[in-house]
Amino acid sequence: MKFLKKIIFILLVFALLISAGSLLISRHVLKASQGRIFANHSDLKEADAVMILGAKVYEDGRLSSILIDRIKTALEVYRNGKAKKILVSGDHGRKSYDEVNAVKRYLLDVEKIPGEDIFLDHAGFDTYDSLYRAHDVFEAKKLIISTQSFHLPRAVYIGQKLGLDTQGIVADKQTYRTAVYNELRENLARCKAFTNVFFKVKPKFGGYPIPINGDGRKSWD
Repeated sequence: MKFLKKIIFILLVFALLISAGSLLISRHVLKASQGRIFANHSDLKEADAVMILGAKVYEDGRLSSILIDRIKTALEVYRNGKAKKILVSGDHGRKSYDEVNAVKRYLLDVEKIPGEDIFLDHAGFDTYDSLYRAHDVFEAKKLIISTQSFHLPRAVYIGQKLGLDTQGIVADKQTYRTAVYNELRENLARCKAFTNVFFKVKPKFGGYPIPINGDGRKSWD
């Protein structure tokens, strides 16, 4: 019985240490992104591109509400002259699932955006990989990130640590049914981001340079 109590005590202490560490990292990420997240595009500085981070696309090709709002917010930035290019990053790791081309079709067919202004990152499997490749593959120096408020501190933080001058634009245009889950998951995601940055983890895929100031169609598949 004493041995069991000792094990339980050790496990509780371990859980408390992990919780405390997670809280400290989360606060660090939030503090690092202060002053770089904006609700209005007029407050942004001009950048090389506005990035649309990937989100769920349904089997029938419909874009999730979170993704639609990221697109619409990015278009406000683009059309108001804060960024000359749009960088679409997302998961296209298998033929049956393709976030980036779904967004490209929307931008071309619905919004009538010129193809040369649309860059596709087919290997943006997570936020870290997306920002890493924005810097190394697309050679961006200044980047505006369009995503929801729960996600922005982590995205801006990662970009800064990878050598990008990052700003965030809030893409919350509604209340999302996954809001509680998103907030809970984000604390763990910030810890992962902190670890990736600390150990300078490489993305899953590299690639030859596709400069963001060129023709976006060179990044299409």
